[in-house]
Amino acid sequence: MKNNESIKIRDNQVINGDCIEALRSVDSDTVDLTFFDPPFNQGKDYLHFDDEQPTEEYWKWIDEVLDLINKKSSQGAAIYFMQREKNTEEVLHALRKTGWTFQNLIIWRKMTSAVPSEIRYGKQYQIIVYATKGDKPRIFNKLRANVPLPKNYKTERRNGVLLTDVWDDIRELTSGYFAGDEAIRDKNGNRMHTQQAPLALLLRVILSSSLPGDTVLDPTAGTGVTAMVASQLKRKSISIEIDPNYFELIKNRLSSLRKADDIVKLRAYYSPTEKLDEIWPYARPLDNFLFDKQQVIT
Repeated sequence: MKNNESIKIRDNQVINGDCIEALRSVDSDTVDLTFFDPPFNQGKDYLHFDDEQPTEEYWKWIDEVLDLINKKSSQGAAIYFMQREKNTEEVLHALRKTGWTFQNLIIWRKMTSAVPSEIRYGKQYQIIVYATKGDKPRIFNKLRANVPLPKNYKTERRNGVLLTDVWDDIRELTSGYFAGDEAIRDKNGNRMHTQQAPLALLLRVILSSSLPGDTVLDPTAGTGVTAMVASQLKRKSISIEIDPNYFELIKNRLSSLRKADDIVKLRAYYSPTEKLDEIWPYARPLDNFLFDKQQVIT
């Protein structure tokens, strides 16, 4: 596979190449929303990325990516930058330095067991920093959800609840049972990407900070979850992925919708949201995809 290949699948541009080089080719003021979930420099065994860089070099790379995204974003565009909780200070500093305005520190609380420690409290969450280009967001849709009633509440809430900066209702794709059918697997049943983000997470991000017709960017696209959700919500997308195998996977995934990738099953959860039909155009059958219940990506 030749690096720097680019392909368009309907309104989804997929680029195989280094994210910095690819971002330089994107037109200015094009991007309306970015989901940035880079490798965490944890020493993971990626074939096309050094995940064990000196700390200074790693954050220099992060700064360059954030600066380029800012230059390619429309005024008021949003970015959601996901990282380890231990890097919160560095994330906030990098965003501020590259021209972004802080809006929220979102706590994504995991549903599985916490990571234990002998010297501090067990870790059970990741951070997602929501920031904008400029003081005010171009778009922010206040979502209401049918969140399960807490044990100490007696009365059901007819209009759901407004979402806050603590997200404890989205299950991560763990390596075990709870990864379910959503995780992309090879023909032997092994997960093709251990850090795959759940559809429900990207659904919330895209619904909150964009409108149909907007352009959503994922500069480290992995298995293409962002593009999958964006396309079903009638948004355009730009996915950049350095690994040619994942590039092929994203192309296949966008060409034929797996049953596990259909986000319609999540729609009822947001039914209390005002004007939901405007931010989530709903139609069956899905006219953007060849619907393939049997697809297996190898």
